[in-house]
Amino acid sequence: MYDRILIVDDDDALRESLELILSADGYHVLSADCGEAALDVISESSVDVVLCDLRMPGLDGFDLIPQISCQMPGTPIILMSAHGTEDLAVEAIRRGAYDYLAKPFQPAEIRLTLRKAHEREQLRHQNELLRRDMSRSLGDRAIVAASDGMIELLEMLERTATYKSTILVTGESGTGKEVIARAIHQQSPRRERPFVAVNCGAIPENLLESELFGHAKGAFTGANRAHRGLFTEAHEGTLFLDEIAELPPPLQVKLLRAIQEEEIRPVGETKSQQIDVRVVAATARDLTREIAEGRFREDLFYRLNVVRLEVPPLRDRREDIPLLVDHFLARFRDSLGKPVRRVSDETLELLVAYSWPGNVRELENLIERAMILTDGDVVEASALPSVVASPPDQPSVADVDSNEPLALKPARQAFEAKIIRKALARTDGNRTHAAKLLEISHRALLYKIKDYGIRD
Repeated sequence: MYDRILIVDDDDALRESLELILSADGYHVLSADCGEAALDVISESSVDVVLCDLRMPGLDGFDLIPQISCQMPGTPIILMSAHGTEDLAVEAIRRGAYDYLAKPFQPAEIRLTLRKAHEREQLRHQNELLRRDMSRSLGDRAIVAASDGMIELLEMLERTATYKSTILVTGESGTGKEVIARAIHQQSPRRERPFVAVNCGAIPENLLESELFGHAKGAFTGANRAHRGLFTEAHEGTLFLDEIAELPPPLQVKLLRAIQEEEIRPVGETKSQQIDVRVVAATARDLTREIAEGRFREDLFYRLNVVRLEVPPLRDRREDIPLLVDHFLARFRDSLGKPVRRVSDETLELLVAYSWPGNVRELENLIERAMILTDGDVVEASALPSVVASPPDQPSVADVDSNEPLALKPARQAFEAKIIRKALARTDGNRTHAAKLLEISHRALLYKIKDYGIRD
C-alpha cells in the first residue's frame, strides 16, 4: 500500500471527501487546491501517488504531469475529470498519466485504481532489480525473448544452471548457443570462476588433445614447455565445447573419461590430475544420426545429454524479432555512433516475414549493416539487402488466391493483436503485467487494445 497520497483538486467538497475515504484506509493524505500549491507540496515532501483533477484554474492536470514527473520520476499520476471520454483518457495516458478516472466515481473505483498502481510500481521495481541481476549475469550478450519456446527454454535454464550436471545445447547455426552457455555459467555458483569456450571443429585434430588436456614438456616435437589444457584453465568453472560433433572418435573416449572420472591426463604425463569442471556442449548436428552412422559415441551422447536445451530457430520465434531488432539497434547505436532509433513499419514487416536461415546471427549482422547505410534516425526498407527486401521465393501470380488479402499493414496488425491477446490471457487480463511481457509501455498497450478492438 502507498503511504503518502497527494490530492489536487479545486473542488473543496470532493477533495475533503477523498481525504476522509483514503485516511480511513490508512493512507497519509496531503492535499492542494490548485496546481501551483501541488508543486509547493512536492517540493517539500515526497509522495507515492498523485490524484489530480484535469480541469483547474491556472496549471491544469496536463500541465502538472511533466513538472511532477521531473521532480518525482516514476510517481504514478491519476487524472480525474467530470468530462470523461475515451479520447480524453487516451490523451491523458499519452501525456504520461498512469490512469484516468471519470467523475463521479465510487470509492471502490479509486481503491481499485490505487491498488493497480501499487502493483505496477512493485512490478516495475522487481523488473529493475531483475534487469540489474540479468545485466550482471549475462553481460553484453543479453537474451531477448517473448516467444513461448524461448521463455520455456530460459525457465529450464534457470532451474538447471545451479547444478553441475552436463548440458547439451542444440540448435541451428546462429541461434545463440554460446549465449545460452554463458547464461548457464553466469547463473551458476561458478560465475566467479573461468568460462572457457572452444570450437572443436576449429582446431586441427593432431593438436586438439593437447589443447583440451595439456601436455608435458618434451611430449612431442616442438613441445618446448609444459602447456595447461583448457580443462585445467576451466578448473572450478565452465568448459563450453562448441560443435561437439566435430570431435574425433579417439578424443570422444578421453572426453567421456574426463567427465565421468573428473580427471585428465596431459599428453606425455604418467599421472592423472583431478579437475572440477562443469561441461556444456553444443552442436548444430543431429547427434542421433551421427550415432547411427558411427561418427559419435552413444555413451558420450548420454553423458552429455543429461539436460537438453534446444534453441528454436528464429523463423519459429517471430514474436522475438521486433524485440531483437530494438536490442541490436541499442547495441550498435553507441559503437557505430549513429543516431538510429527505430526501423520503419515496412522494414519491420519485411524482417518478420523473412525466413532467417542464419538465425539471430544473421539478424544481428543485418541490423549493423542497415544502420551503417542509414543517414537519418529510421531504418528504411532500402537499407535492407535484396534477399530480405525482395525475397526470391515469392509465389507467382498464378499461385496467389485472388481473394486473399495481401496488404502488409493489416497482416502486421493481426499479428500484433494475436500476441497481445496471448499476453492478456497469460496475465488474466492484467494490462500492466501484459505490457511488461510484451516489453512495451502501458500506454502503448492501451493504444493498441483500442486500435485493434481487443476485449479482455
